[in-house]
Amino acid sequence: MKFSIERTALLKAVAQAQSVVERRNTIPILANVLIEAEGDTVQFRATDLDIEVVDRAPAKVERAGATTVAAVMLNEIVRKLPDGALVTLTENGTTGRLNIEAGRSSFSLATLPREDFPVMASSDYASNFSAPAPVLRRLFDKSKFAISTEETRYYLNGVYMHISESDGGKVLRCVATDGHRLARIDADLPEGAAGMPGVIVPRKTVGELRKLLEDDEMKIAVSVSETKIRFATPDITLTSKVIDGTFPDYTRVIPTGNTRRLEVDAAEFAKAVDRVATVSSERSRAVKLSLDEDRLVLSVNSPDSGAAEEELAVAYGDERLEIGFNAKYLLEIASQVDRENAVFMFNSSGDPALMREGNDTSAVYVVMPMRV
Repeated sequence: MKFSIERTALLKAVAQAQSVVERRNTIPILANVLIEAEGDTVQFRATDLDIEVVDRAPAKVERAGATTVAAVMLNEIVRKLPDGALVTLTENGTTGRLNIEAGRSSFSLATLPREDFPVMASSDYASNFSAPAPVLRRLFDKSKFAISTEETRYYLNGVYMHISESDGGKVLRCVATDGHRLARIDADLPEGAAGMPGVIVPRKTVGELRKLLEDDEMKIAVSVSETKIRFATPDITLTSKVIDGTFPDYTRVIPTGNTRRLEVDAAEFAKAVDRVATVSSERSRAVKLSLDEDRLVLSVNSPDSGAAEEELAVAYGDERLEIGFNAKYLLEIASQVDRENAVFMFNSSGDPALMREGNDTSAVYVVMPMRV
């Protein structure tokens, strides 16, 4: 195998592939990237047995072939090569090495046979549709902060992507929750998605997917089966197993009877929470919200380190209310707001609060209160 490729194209493909590779591997081949050169394209394939990413890049292929080489090492080498360099990769069949040359630099890396590389079995996808990158980016970006990191509740370790009913008809919906907060984001149902089975997309896959969604002009082909999900652009295909579990009935925790309405400038609110939380003890990080006629007082009282208070002018016309929240959760929710104002809906100091962006109901967040 021998081919030449532009350094920028090579780095982009190798970086995407190596990020899937687990750093600590008991199976040596899983630390490698499979390089396949044919025609005028080179494919870089990496997997951790749960996710597989295939990245294609244009190249001048002199001899077709395939081999596997350490993904992280290859990425480091390419990253340190000068910008604009032409990189030549040659597999030496007799020594079992891959030679990399660029300008005056040359490297020789050990390889493992391509036959040992596990390729994810292809699945029959029940549903195939395409969606614009910004739509998918919004669905996953706005929900992923609420993914649970608790391994025992593995069915919460991802984003639940499914078809649901909304006021205006059917929508494509992403939901994530860790039991303390919840994010529910809706988008218009893409054509062809109506029969899609509901799947839980794992946290790592959501992170890897983000790299496919950078280009606002890109259409992403999405394929879903009961066990796998695939996202594809012309250059990259990301295939992942989905979490084998049942996502809980999240509709039961979204309050419908909250009537006390607070409207606040989202950016100002986030900055104020951040400031007063500076003095709170790391363990509890509780912030108290005291609401009265058109004013909100945020306060933290930490016996060990001190107290802080800040007042904000807000739109609030209901009776007095004092309610406490984890500062980190408030900050994460407030940072999701794209519009100027965040609207909070409260019931009492012991009930979960609802937050949305202005009058837009396509993004809804729920946060559980804390005792303060």
